[in-house]
Amino acid sequence: MPPSNNHTTVHGTGPLARLWHYGSPYRRDIFLATLFSVLNKVFDLAPPALIGAAVDIVVNQQDSILARLGIQDVRNQLIALSLLTAVIWALESLFEYVYRVMWRNLAQTVQHDLRLDAYNHVQHMEMAYFEDRSTGGLMAVLNDDINQLERFLDEGASDIIQLITTIVVIESMFLILAPQIGWLTILPMPFIIWGSLRYQRLLTDRYAGVREQVSVLNSQLANNLGGIATIKSFTTEEYELARVEAASNEYRLRNQDVIKFSSAFVPIIRMLIVIGFIAIMLFGGLMVINGQLNVGVYSVLIFMTQRLLWPLTRLGNTLDQYQRAMASTSRVMDLLDTKAEIVSGPNALHLAAVEGDIGFENVTFEYGGGRNNLATNGAKPRRSVIRNLSLEMPAGETIALVGATGAGKSTIIKLLLRFYDVTGGRILVDGHDLRDLNIADLRRAIGLVSQDVFLFHGTVRENIAYGEKNVSEEAILHAAQVAEAHDFIMQLPDGYETIVGERGQKLSGGQRQRISIARAVLKNPPILILDEATSSVDNETEAAIQRSLERIAVGRTTIVIAHRLSTVRNAHRIYVLEQGELRESGSHEELVGQDGIYASLWSVQTGMQRLVNA
Repeated sequence: MPPSNNHTTVHGTGPLARLWHYGSPYRRDIFLATLFSVLNKVFDLAPPALIGAAVDIVVNQQDSILARLGIQDVRNQLIALSLLTAVIWALESLFEYVYRVMWRNLAQTVQHDLRLDAYNHVQHMEMAYFEDRSTGGLMAVLNDDINQLERFLDEGASDIIQLITTIVVIESMFLILAPQIGWLTILPMPFIIWGSLRYQRLLTDRYAGVREQVSVLNSQLANNLGGIATIKSFTTEEYELARVEAASNEYRLRNQDVIKFSSAFVPIIRMLIVIGFIAIMLFGGLMVINGQLNVGVYSVLIFMTQRLLWPLTRLGNTLDQYQRAMASTSRVMDLLDTKAEIVSGPNALHLAAVEGDIGFENVTFEYGGGRNNLATNGAKPRRSVIRNLSLEMPAGETIALVGATGAGKSTIIKLLLRFYDVTGGRILVDGHDLRDLNIADLRRAIGLVSQDVFLFHGTVRENIAYGEKNVSEEAILHAAQVAEAHDFIMQLPDGYETIVGERGQKLSGGQRQRISIARAVLKNPPILILDEATSSVDNETEAAIQRSLERIAVGRTTIVIAHRLSTVRNAHRIYVLEQGELRESGSHEELVGQDGIYASLWSVQTGMQRLVNA
């Protein structure tokens, strides 16, 4: 099903605003987590006031603040202060536990939902989208960028909230307790805020560059690991190491550029804050000596100034984490904002049953240019692959597509599956234009057995039953037997429970192909596509696969793409393609008798066969 969730994104605004709009379902949790962060910080700032009160009791005794509140006995004052301290520390600890649990759970929920939304969005994009992007780049967004946002929500968001709370509480306390000198601590604040915003602007583009380079590096690593067999066979380990080294070094240099700016932030902020600290210490001390300020209040001011100093020195680290998270957020939101160009329309027709009648009417298709491979201004030049092609594929018949490499055979299959949309003309299934049909219904009606078999990491059973829900054990065994796969499966170490490995690497090419055929048999589609299904196997395996294909082709529309003409000679109709155009059509006997392209290919292949037999 297409992407569907309660989240919304806002294109063209800042990353924080886009994240806020996306996170609308979590706003209640965000509010509560913020509230407990604030309460924790308020109670966390109470100990300096308690110390000031203790000093006030010891120095002033019956003239202390608690005495004026009605507790005259000094011993009782200390006991009351001790009880108050215990309550405040208990509440501070409780609120810390609650806010940490809430922020961390929120971080886990957001990263989980965001990763699922992003992945779901990506898998509904058209094939052209993936051809323009590397797997490593997409993995960097789905993994690294979302993890970066998770780390910020886990700690960074609360750090910012508590920093703001610290500034507001302490500055308010200064202005209340000692307005004559309290304003001195506010003096550096405009410079601190200006410096923070300035550094934020300096770091934004740099962190975006760092995240982009992560994609490049991930892409290189994913590409090399996927092609490790080729690297080993060509002994290019040193060459590939040099390429990874270059990408990794560029990542290192971009990070060094960021580090240079972010590391200078704390020392600068520290020097600005010390101005306020010195002012409070000097002028406050003079006021105490002159009897203008209570010594307990002076103690509170000194301690509070220190409490203000420490979190502000961490502002650089917090902003650093914030910038990394916002750079990652922009990339994830950009992905979510990318619209799929091939989708089922709101009025798409649902097909309850498909007969399998297929028609191509003056179909033209061009690669190049935009995401859907239609040329746009400033894009790559168009490359015509299919030109004015008209084909008829009656329901229940076997149709063969033959021609040299690049003739457009595989492109026809991609158009039929609607991996791409035609540039001109139309493709019909049971009389309906593909673009008017629900895509899921269309693809459920088509079974594809390709020469490039993809098996998922899992058991043989799971791969055969892939895509089929609540399938019975008998149906799986029957599908394997029809595909002539049952015997070799039973010889595997764990039979149907054998793990095939990533991409089925533990199996031979012929074994993977027969599991792929069993998967198609189990799907039981009205339209079956065999794309060079026997091209990469030995003669004995080819014969077994061919017998399987002949059995499963009965009663369904079957489209066969093959270079070996012996595998299509029994097709009801054969279409011969050349450079995207239809050159010949007819049965095997008719085409051989025409002395054209097909007859020439047949003569070459049968001549080669006689030479081999000789």
